[in-house]
Amino acid sequence: MSQDDILQSTKSVIQGLDALKNEHAKMLESVVDSMNSSLQIDTNKLEEKAGLLRKSMDMIELGIGEAHVMMQLGNHLQNLEAEKQKLRTQVKRLCQENAWLRDELATAQKKLHECEQANAAYSVEIEHLKFLKDVKQYDVNENNPSSSNNPPSTNGSSGQAMDLVNDLFPNDDDVYMDQQDMENGSNQSRRFDSYADLTMSPSQSATGSFASTTGYEIPARLKTLHNLVIQYASQGRYEVAVPLCRQALEDLEKTSGHQHPDVATMLNILALVYRDQSKFKEAGVLLNDALAIREKTLGPDHPAVAATLNNLAVLYGKRNKFRDAEVLCKRALEIREKCLGSSHPDVAKQLNNLALLCQNQGKYDEVESYYKRAIEIYTKTLGIDDPNVAKTKNNLASAYLKQQKYKEAEQIYKDVLARAQETEFSNKNAAVSQQQQQQQETQKTQQSKPGSSSAGNYDAQGGWYKTILTDQPTVTTTLKNLSLLYRRQGKFEAADTLENCATKARKDPQAILQALNFVKQTNLTTQQQPPPPTSS
Repeated sequence: MSQDDILQSTKSVIQGLDALKNEHAKMLESVVDSMNSSLQIDTNKLEEKAGLLRKSMDMIELGIGEAHVMMQLGNHLQNLEAEKQKLRTQVKRLCQENAWLRDELATAQKKLHECEQANAAYSVEIEHLKFLKDVKQYDVNENNPSSSNNPPSTNGSSGQAMDLVNDLFPNDDDVYMDQQDMENGSNQSRRFDSYADLTMSPSQSATGSFASTTGYEIPARLKTLHNLVIQYASQGRYEVAVPLCRQALEDLEKTSGHQHPDVATMLNILALVYRDQSKFKEAGVLLNDALAIREKTLGPDHPAVAATLNNLAVLYGKRNKFRDAEVLCKRALEIREKCLGSSHPDVAKQLNNLALLCQNQGKYDEVESYYKRAIEIYTKTLGIDDPNVAKTKNNLASAYLKQQKYKEAEQIYKDVLARAQETEFSNKNAAVSQQQQQQQETQKTQQSKPGSSSAGNYDAQGGWYKTILTDQPTVTTTLKNLSLLYRRQGKFEAADTLENCATKARKDPQAILQALNFVKQTNLTTQQQPPPPTSS
């Protein structure tokens, strides 16, 4: 029986009860009239009959009231059903909007990834332009007789102090090794980042030597928060990143106490945000606090302690406290050698940082030793063709350039470019062989057109570099550095040629191939002819 049938039956019952009530009322009225005109004996019977009628009427009234309640309840249920149907419609609409928002989010994330890649490429270009500006300033000072007698490591001007900072920390990518590769079991690190050590899980390190002794692993919620803070900081939205860090820090201190590794991790994150805002004093206080917590909770020889020491050394370097930074950097190096071994890529990266610190103090003997050892480690563990080998060789050549050892610097630049050329041509030959195999398979299945073979040869010989050389910014940087060296030596024509090729490399990858051939020819000419005398 449906709800409508029940309501219809209730209405019929109400009508019947009303009719019955009216009949009882008439009967009661007639009984009362009879009582007034009857004898004493009849009066008693009539009163009894009137009582029964009144009782029946009361019961009828009660039935009518209950029927009305049922009617109201039915109407209420109908209203609830209508509301339920309305809510279902709203839920369906919200699900559709949610699906649309998810699609929009996926598109926005894809665009963000593309923008981040473009931003990374522009950052490399900006740093090179800064280097060009610093070199021009160096040339102006070198041509000035009044300042030529001053050693480069003892000046105190603000402009040269900034040059020292740029040389020590050219960008954040050269500060610290990306620990995500260590977590994944891969030592093939391709970028360096001062934030990366914060997400490192010691129990998942490359060696595993400290996993059982500490048992500490950074929670996933902190890694997510760390990524979110980096995103806001990279966008310059420090007004969002800083309160987010502070709130998370307060929550951690309430739940875990101040002396906890998670609190130290959060202090590291907040300190690096302050450092990016040039609030070096506040960042130093937080990093020292994080260092004390990690030393107490994880031990003085834990890799997380080395990471904090490295970040603190970076901060001191930005404040031109190179001696203090050198002490911290050496201690971080000792910890990494103890935990990871003397031939780990992290050790080579720490040697790079230490060499940069010594270079800004004029300790060129130590600089050369650290760079050569880093090159040896990278070559042994990652291979001679790893980008870190070429980057470290470029740093060593830069140190020679500051000492005016142009011959040694030129030889290193040419070695890097020669190795790059050998690698590219080996890749080219492999691409040509693969293309020829594809052509043979195609000829077996279908008869090719007259111009198809030439197009295939062009793809194999003319398009191979588009997927190889464009992914090697180190080659472009080396070409630009070599052009600067030639310009200092007065070889302006060669410098212009290399600089033009390096500038066109972004739009025309074949320009790098032309530059490599030019360097090869220049190298052969230099071997056949005696070198020109250099001016002191």
